[in-house]
Amino acid sequence: MITLVLVLAVSSMSIAQKREIREVEKALKNSNYADAKSAVSAAEALMGNMDEKQKAQFYFVKAQALYADGKGTDANIDEAILTLDKLRELESKMGKLKYTKEANDMTTNMSNTFLTRANEALTAKNYKLAAKGFDKVYKLSPKDTLYLYYAASSAVTAQDYDTALDYYLKLKNMGYTGAEMNYYATDKESGQEESFADKAGRDFSVKTLKTHIKPRDERSEPKTAEIVKNIALIYVSQGENEKALGAMADARAENPDDLGLLLSEANVYLQMGNREKFKVLMEEATEKDPNNPELFYNLGVLAAEAGNSEESVKYYEKAISLDPTYVDAYNNLAVVILEGEAGIVEEMNSLGTSAADNRKYDQLKEKRIDLFKSAIPYLEKSLELKKTNVNAARTLMNIYSALGEMDKFKAMKAKVEEMEASAKGN
Repeated sequence: MITLVLVLAVSSMSIAQKREIREVEKALKNSNYADAKSAVSAAEALMGNMDEKQKAQFYFVKAQALYADGKGTDANIDEAILTLDKLRELESKMGKLKYTKEANDMTTNMSNTFLTRANEALTAKNYKLAAKGFDKVYKLSPKDTLYLYYAASSAVTAQDYDTALDYYLKLKNMGYTGAEMNYYATDKESGQEESFADKAGRDFSVKTLKTHIKPRDERSEPKTAEIVKNIALIYVSQGENEKALGAMADARAENPDDLGLLLSEANVYLQMGNREKFKVLMEEATEKDPNNPELFYNLGVLAAEAGNSEESVKYYEKAISLDPTYVDAYNNLAVVILEGEAGIVEEMNSLGTSAADNRKYDQLKEKRIDLFKSAIPYLEKSLELKKTNVNAARTLMNIYSALGEMDKFKAMKAKVEEMEASAKGN
């Protein structure tokens, strides 16, 4: 009698489990996801009595109900992804993959949907939505860590720093570098070098199709420095300076010769307002990379801001010697030189009318003219390199006027007016 009651109880429980799962399936068939989720909750209460086959079936319908054909909430979709993982893990242990193929197909469709949404959001400059989409793609396929990097980059662009920090820390902790091998070959017909998705495709075009020649492999630059820099800068923005410096110290301890990390650390100190430390690190960077004009340019900016004109000029000239097309260096050199005019004019205005003062005035006037003349070559070169540099043109116009070179003044005035009209038209 007792045995019969137990059998009836177990049988009733099994019927109830099947009924609840059928209710989920029925609601899914009608795309009634609200009812499907309600039925999932009812069936979940009976999970303790489900056998492994029923659990696998339940996980599959639960994931569908939570995903809601892409209309589920972020939390529901994240749970759906975890549920599909549970399904695959369970059937792998069972050795019977009844629902795994369907789960994999569902995962592929979800991944394609979120990747499309993320790319569309990126195009529309909705970076916060793009970050969520890339994060979903990563969660669906954790081996594709590039999408987590895209999520972090999108979040930081959206200024969603808390979310970005979470993504960047995950990347750092998993040892993500972002460095990958890129495959290239030159199209015989066009003569243009093209990139290929993988080595096999490139080699097929070169060796079998013979449409391409000159195959070459190139490893992309690692993103480690960028990741650690962004972690540190987010910490700085949150007032967590010690954490910022700690993040940089850990990274540099692992990669002491990495110039990117050195520059990132310098940038962190600059953000913290520690210009002296920034300068020390930038000078260290120039020792590691003495042919990098940008490093010397940045030191020139720093020296100029500190009021050290002579040192600033030295750094700008070094940047130009390394890169004769460095427009900003020419601009800034002229600016530093012309800053000396204010002191000369102030001294001229302070003089009296005595014979000695008049002689001094003439000397200062000559000094001012020499100063103008020394700035002209840098401004002319800047304008030559960048035809739309209206600031350089306007400064030259004023200098020619001050020097009494009226033909040059009129020509430069016409050029400035032309630039300004063009800018308004655009």
